[in-house]
This record gives sequence, structure tokens and C-alpha cells, in this order.
Amino acid sequence: MLLIRFFGGKGGVGKTTLAAAFAVARAGAGRRTLLVSTDPAHSLGDALGGELGEEPRAVAPLLWAAEISGEAQARRRIAEITTDAEQALPREVLPAVRRHLARATESPGTVESALLDRLTELVEQVGDRWDDLVVDSAPTGHMLRLLSLPALLAPWIEGLARQRTKARDADRMVAGLLGRAEEQPDPLLERLHARRARLEAVRSRLAAEALVHLVLVPEHLPLTETLRAAETVAETGLRLGQVIVNRVVPETETGVLARRRAQQDEVLARLAVRFDEPDLVRVPLLPGTLTGRQGLGELAEVLREAGFDP
Repeated sequence: MLLIRFFGGKGGVGKTTLAAAFAVARAGAGRRTLLVSTDPAHSLGDALGGELGEEPRAVAPLLWAAEISGEAQARRRIAEITTDAEQALPREVLPAVRRHLARATESPGTVESALLDRLTELVEQVGDRWDDLVVDSAPTGHMLRLLSLPALLAPWIEGLARQRTKARDADRMVAGLLGRAEEQPDPLLERLHARRARLEAVRSRLAAEALVHLVLVPEHLPLTETLRAAETVAETGLRLGQVIVNRVVPETETGVLARRRAQQDEVLARLAVRFDEPDLVRVPLLPGTLTGRQGLGELAEVLREAGFDP
């Protein structure tokens, strides 16, 4: 069975270490596992104890990891679009097109769209190159925008393709009147059609195979964000997996930590109203920071004991 799992939540709730621990466990079970971070403030390399880059690199037996930069992907995508434009557009308009594309490189929409393209490439490799894909997502709002992009971009790209087709039809009519009716390939139109098809395919695959695990700590602000995110995940057409409540203070604690339990119990009670008990995983507050293969392996065992069953 192939797995695609997203771990998301408010910054600082521990989603990176939980995603890494899950990936370590999957690789330990004999699964070819790819773990990627789409968070601009990457900390996945720190959790794994090594430096990571854009391309997956082996960090343990059957485990590969990468930190994807939306800006780097946007620059690569703009370069491809520029090449297509140079082949498809009149020479006199190219300087203006190049200036526009250069400005677009740094825009949030371009960055997120390019990041989605890279994520699509990785999803397409699940079942061939990888058995499992585990994504350490950007903070909740960024993650939800990324996951909603396939549904938003497909109709927009279809509109661009229709406009390009109309322009090509007009060019062909003029060429026919002038006796130059030779059909020329249109790489820009071909790329639009190909991208729309890929977006529709990845949207269908994520809806069928992916689960989104929201991570929070038992405090009021992360609770509010998690409840909103759970509704939005359903609106994107994706399925919500188990919700992980991290750093739960055990009842045996005394002193300062014991005084936090009143707020914690209130948060847990509200979560229990929204989510069925099997869908709510409580991970206890652990001493120290669990990083590296050994520490993440210990955290994976804690997750399993807490009832995390993806």
C-alpha cells in the first residue's frame, strides 16, 4: 500500500520532528520513504542531523530527504516559460515579456505554483521510485493554500489555453490569406495543456491516497487554528487523518507544569467534541529534543504507543 502523508500545523508545534519520526519508522519497516520539507524556514536537516538540499539525498537505509525552496523552483519555472515565449512570441514583444517574467519570479503566487509543480513531480514518483511520501508542510495557512492550488489553477490554465488557441486560429487565418498556411508547433499551448492534465491528475491522486495530519500543542491559539484548518482540508477535497496533540503534560507532573493542565484539559475536551477518540492522538511532553536517527526512532515508538496508525 502506497502512502502520501502531510504533517501540518502552527509553527513551533513539533510537526517537523513528528513527520521525521514517522518517516524513519516507515523506512525501518522496509519502505522506500521520501521525506520532504516545504516550509520556508527549513528545520528538517536539523532534525535529521545533516545538511539537505533541493534534490533527495539518502540519510539512512531506505530513507531519502530534501528541503524544497519555492523561490528556487520559481526561478527554474520562469526560465522554462521564458524559453517557450521566445519560441512562440514575436521578437518585438520579448523584452517586455522578459521584464514581466522577471518581476513575477518573486511573487507569492508564482512561488507557490512552482512549489506545487515540484511536489507534483514527487507525487508522480510514488509507486515507482518511492513507496511512501511524507511532507513536512509549511505552517497551516501556507499548507492549505498549496493543497488548494490544483483546484484553483486548472480552470485558470484552461482559460489561458482557450485564449492561446483563439490567437493561433487568427494567426492561421491570416497566414492562409497570405498563402503561408504551414502549421507550426506551439510549445506554449502544449505546455499549458500538459500542465492542466498534470494538475487534474495530482488533484485526483491526492484526494484518493493522501491524508493530512494536523499537529498542535494543547493551547488555545493552536486549537483555534486547527479547528479552522480541519474544515478547510475537507473543502480542498482531501482527507483528514489523525490529529496529533503534541507535548501533553502527564497527570503525574507537579509544580509549574501541573498548573498548565487546567488549560490543557479544556483544550483536549474541545478537541474530543470535534474529533472521534481514535482520530485524536496524544503525545506526551518528552524530556529534551529528539533528533537524529536514534532520537527520532524513540519518538516514532512513542507515536505508535499513543495510537498513531496512519
